[in-house]
Amino acid sequence: MLDFIKYDCKNFKGAFPCKPNKNNDFTCNNCNEYIPIDKKILIIKLGAIGDVIRTTPLIQKFKELYPNCQISWLTQFTSVLPKQIIDKIFNYDFISFFTLSNTKFDIAINLDKEEEVCMLLANVEAEEKYGFIWKDNHIAPATQAAEHKLLTGFFDNYSKQNKKHYVEEIFEICHLTFNDEKYLLNINEELVQKWTEIFKSKSCGKTIVGLNTGCGNRWSTRLWNEKYWIELIKLLQQNNYFPIVLGGEQENSKNIFLSKQTNCYYPGTFSLEEFFSIASACDIIVTQVSMMLNIAVALQKKIVLMNNIFNINEFYLYNRGIIVEPSTGCDCYFGNTCKRKIPCMNDIKPETVFKAVLKL
Repeated sequence: MLDFIKYDCKNFKGAFPCKPNKNNDFTCNNCNEYIPIDKKILIIKLGAIGDVIRTTPLIQKFKELYPNCQISWLTQFTSVLPKQIIDKIFNYDFISFFTLSNTKFDIAINLDKEEEVCMLLANVEAEEKYGFIWKDNHIAPATQAAEHKLLTGFFDNYSKQNKKHYVEEIFEICHLTFNDEKYLLNINEELVQKWTEIFKSKSCGKTIVGLNTGCGNRWSTRLWNEKYWIELIKLLQQNNYFPIVLGGEQENSKNIFLSKQTNCYYPGTFSLEEFFSIASACDIIVTQVSMMLNIAVALQKKIVLMNNIFNINEFYLYNRGIIVEPSTGCDCYFGNTCKRKIPCMNDIKPETVFKAVLKL
């Protein structure tokens, strides 16, 4: 009796009526909107937010290879992902783990090294598995292509020798070739328009430079000092730019101080969705290595990136950015405490960052 139901259709919603049924009373035996799924793909990338964003080029690649694929994504940051492109977005919880463990996929990918998601990939039924899996009671590469990324994670000396950027690495892990596929982001166009108009009225036609002053707690060695931010703001103002300071709750008191010291515009703190829109309204972004870097890349902004503790080869700015580093190098690779009396970030001078802005 149920033989006519097309369970492999992209419009199929399980226990609920599909859109063609809702709109036109179609059923599977008289529907002209049947779209058979050509590949069911699972991507596991939990966090951090910036890492989720810089994993999204995989979506464009899979959509090119399999136009009618169904993509599912398991993450801790569901609001970041573009819901109009990804078919199913799963929260990081028991229900999702149970559901995915009982779903069959054509391709399943895990790009995180947490034990529980490595175990999940081992338990998921899939024709092809890529990334990191659980084997012999420890993390292991699902295929040989993931060995390079495991080694750079296990050993600093391997990581320092790495010549591949992150997106190139994850494409390689998935047995794919990176060809400048773009980052994707969940953007609210109405909020973008709102902030574009606000900045337009305040900047009087000047180039808007967003200054992201924070970088999170994990590696505080990335932070640039407040004195240098003030000097950079004044340089920008003196040369007919319109700088604005940006950040989250953690940077709020700092940004209020910077704004008072320089009369620089500070819009305040907002939801992540609105923060994306504020960044979108900027022409150039200046940032330390942080979530903002990946937001700016996704928004296709010009970027000045200040880096010290990471391998410079890890970053790919799509030919829209400049990376500046301490002139004396850095001694605290992936470190949260600086080995020097004067932090190496102090070697990145405001004049150097300003010159990078001018080049852009």
